[in-house]
Amino acid sequence: MSHDTAALDLRRDLRDGAAARLHRDLAELACRYPVEPVTALAGQLLETQELGFTALETDPDPDRDRHRYALVAVATGLMAHVGHDLGRGHQAMALARTMYACADNADHGCLRSWARGMQSLIAYWAGRPQEAARFAESGSAMAAEATGTVTCWLAGSQARAHAVLGAVEATRLALVRADDLRERHASDDLDALGGQLTFSLARQHSYAAQAYAMLPECAQQAAHEATRALALFGSGPAEHRSYRDEAAARCALALSRVHTGEPDGARDALVPVLSLDLPRRVTEVMVSVDRVYTALRERRYADAPVARQLRDEIEFFAQRPASALTN
Repeated sequence: MSHDTAALDLRRDLRDGAAARLHRDLAELACRYPVEPVTALAGQLLETQELGFTALETDPDPDRDRHRYALVAVATGLMAHVGHDLGRGHQAMALARTMYACADNADHGCLRSWARGMQSLIAYWAGRPQEAARFAESGSAMAAEATGTVTCWLAGSQARAHAVLGAVEATRLALVRADDLRERHASDDLDALGGQLTFSLARQHSYAAQAYAMLPECAQQAAHEATRALALFGSGPAEHRSYRDEAAARCALALSRVHTGEPDGARDALVPVLSLDLPRRVTEVMVSVDRVYTALRERRYADAPVARQLRDEIEFFAQRPASALTN
């Protein structure tokens, strides 16, 4: 879909009362999403999404609907993340497709790219790395002219997918591209919303750690990137933290230590993750922890007391994911 008008900016046209309220609510929810339990936000996110669709259906206005569609796309993307967090992969992917359709109606290129990134994320954590790589590559192509951190996110997403496939060089190239894009980036309207809509430097290092951790020969790089991510998360303001990406960085550090024969160090890295309360045991956390468990099942750790203890702790943790709250 194309328009002759100027590129849409989510911060424009806030004279529209419904859009102004949507923008205000979404900015708040986007900033709360990385730090608060998903169950505390799902209801309000659903209400915000419905408010946007109601405005489009009951008060159509060609001059304002592009902006409204863009805001509804953001709300729908966050709802897709809710579904993903709670283990509802099919629902999450359907919502991500709806987000893309809304972004297309708004003719908002960065939101189309963000929707592809969301699809990549869902596919990646569902164990479909080739699909995840394709979605991320598609999003990157759409974001060729973009300047915001969505470009770094898509490159990091490609790196993680390539790493699961064992493609060392492709992983490294994607991470180099993410670094280059970070150097050139200029905040856009998605970054202005903040929170889950922006890809911080800490999150970027977490993605790099997760990618390298899937390649045993890159264990040292994984440990370096994870340590850097955790330092950035720890030194930044509390509202800029992301428990999902922080947990994933800790799991990457633990996995790197398993690869290098340090089960004691792996346990030290993993203790804070295994202490997460039930509503924060979302899909990304559970899959990341399971990867450490799988590595601890290597023959060399079969009779190691520390490894055996850590496997027991992980098995106990895995019995109750956040998805259990909705069953």
